[in-house]
Amino acid sequence: MSTTDSMESRLARVRERIAGACAKAGRSPAEVTLLPVSKTFGIDEIRQAMALGLNRFGENKTQEIGQKAPQLSDSAVSWVMIGHLQTNKAKEAARFVDEVQSLDRLSLARALEQRLQLEGRAIDVLVQIKTSTEPSKFGLEPTELPGFLKELAAFDCLRVKGLMTLAVNSPDQAAVRACFSSLRLWRDRMRAEGAQDLTRLSMGMSGDFEWAIAEGSTEIRVGSAIFGQRNYADA
Repeated sequence: MSTTDSMESRLARVRERIAGACAKAGRSPAEVTLLPVSKTFGIDEIRQAMALGLNRFGENKTQEIGQKAPQLSDSAVSWVMIGHLQTNKAKEAARFVDEVQSLDRLSLARALEQRLQLEGRAIDVLVQIKTSTEPSKFGLEPTELPGFLKELAAFDCLRVKGLMTLAVNSPDQAAVRACFSSLRLWRDRMRAEGAQDLTRLSMGMSGDFEWAIAEGSTEIRVGSAIFGQRNYADA
């Protein structure tokens, strides 16, 4: 089996899992967007994914996006920043990224706004919320969300479209789903208070996206289940 065939079969299995999870939740698969996470994978793998109809890719580092974007400038690729974004990397993000899903502080919003104005661009952003107690996880404290959204309303180049979270790293389904449920409840509360554009919920990855779909996820971030095992040493 060729690498392309292998990726094709993995992608098909992911879509089957999405359909199965949606069926159990009484939802349509059309309600759930698949974001392939291409971090650590090379240009050849990304082109293989594009041949399968994928053209929007999640990355963790602006440096990696900056290396890949010029090599794929001949293609209609959309780059999504899903990793923690340092404020001093706002310049690179504003240049190459079409969306940031990890906006979690006002200093970053200001830096992005300034650089985007210079680039003459506007991008969609999701606010990353910390729904677990793990110290390794980034995100805005949930109780700070109402005030943060009011502050973001002043930024013309940042279109706030939803929320993102990373669930606790645990085999405990109840603990993981509690993270996802919390995000959905905060989204619903903010919409009820007037934030009607806050529709998207980016939550769920290769190992837990069925639970995320059950809790209302509108977008899952999937890497290894599509691209195969990562080799972090080579990356």
